[in-house]
Amino acid sequence: MKRSFLLRERFLILRRVSQAAILLLFAFSGSLSGYLGGLWLLKGNLSASLVADTVPLNDPFVLAQSLAAGHLPELTAVIGAAIVIAFYLLAGGRSFCAWVCPVNAVTDSALWLRRRAGIKGGHAPAKSLRLWLLGSVLLFSAISGSLLWELVNPVSLLQRELIFGTGLSLVLVAAIFVYDLTIAQRGWCGHICPMGAAYGLLGKGALLRIRADKRDNCDDCMDCFKVCPEPQVLKPVLKGEGSSIIRSGACSNCGRCIDVCEQQVFRFGHRFEIRSQKP
Repeated sequence: MKRSFLLRERFLILRRVSQAAILLLFAFSGSLSGYLGGLWLLKGNLSASLVADTVPLNDPFVLAQSLAAGHLPELTAVIGAAIVIAFYLLAGGRSFCAWVCPVNAVTDSALWLRRRAGIKGGHAPAKSLRLWLLGSVLLFSAISGSLLWELVNPVSLLQRELIFGTGLSLVLVAAIFVYDLTIAQRGWCGHICPMGAAYGLLGKGALLRIRADKRDNCDDCMDCFKVCPEPQVLKPVLKGEGSSIIRSGACSNCGRCIDVCEQQVFRFGHRFEIRSQKP
């Protein structure tokens, strides 16, 4: 029997709620502080923020750029980056891409429209490009002595646009939308974004993983491949003879494969093998 809409879309819905809630907290914590004795629930932006006026959170990629540029970061920035790194070593580095990043909603919308419009073809660059761009960002930071990427980082720009509404950042975000819509399916997030590549490196050792423990139930419907933003991570665990655990740092733990699989092949779990009990 086919599962309900909520079961088939639950993780997608939760991701949109998560992305929206984070943006709303950034936007309205100042207004809410009047009812909380001056306490800000979330202050700053996705690059550097403060939770409850106490806990610092800093983007490790920004910290890496700062170090490459020769700037000595403040202790709070180091602590904030360490907290973020520790969290994503548990939750999966590219969980940021699926559950936090506002650009994800833009590129997902482009994919939805691309499929509804029946747009085929296009050309996507090699997935290794994002790693090359990651290295280039750090190199140019070192050469220039500044955080050049942060001037054009669409993640930061879109967040500021949604909160402050300047209108200037929409051109870059619109370009990403059009690129994903007409040229490369999932082109930005899957092939270009150096920020996603940085979090992907963290994801290689993450504790929380998607597992295909019931892969023998797979009926080759290909639904998971259609919705997965990184479909290359699925084949080894579904059709290989090795581990059934997706350990690739490219996996964003978005949960879409769990959503759409009627055979319930996938689930969230830890990264360690489970030894079978022999009688």
